Amino acid sequence: MTGLVLKLGPHERVLINGAVIENGERRSRLSIKSPNANILRLRDAIHPEEVNTPVRRVCYIAQLVLSGDAVPAEARLQLLRGIEQLSQVLTDSDSRACLAEATRAVLDDQHYQVLKSLRGLLPREERLMAAHPT
Repeated sequence: MTGLVLKLGPHERVLINGAVIENGERRSRLSIKSPNANILRLRDAIHPEEVNTPVRRVCYIAQLVLSGDAVPAEARLQLLRGIEQLSQVLTDSDSRACLAEATRAVLDDQHYQVLKSLRGLLPREERLMAAHPT
């Protein structure tokens, strides 16, 4: 994560290595220089009651690693299985590229990148779910 720049709005919260940090009154930028820092914008966090689709489920596992609520080594297999299951359904080239990027990130223990890659699939999943309601 070397070189990650976080742009925070007033009073925006971010989770960095398990600590919740709240920005002050003004917009600000933080440069994260430490590699492998676990960072999650709380406005982007998926809450447990929102884990109601296959992509959200896999995103949530990555999020649990970032928040320190799951052990990376234990989550690795769940993430890889989840990505494999998604690849059985999401077969278009854009989805495949996101899934391949997420897989590489899992193998490199880059859980922020895993989450970022998988979040790119959420709009597509939403469209597919709307087109084929259960």
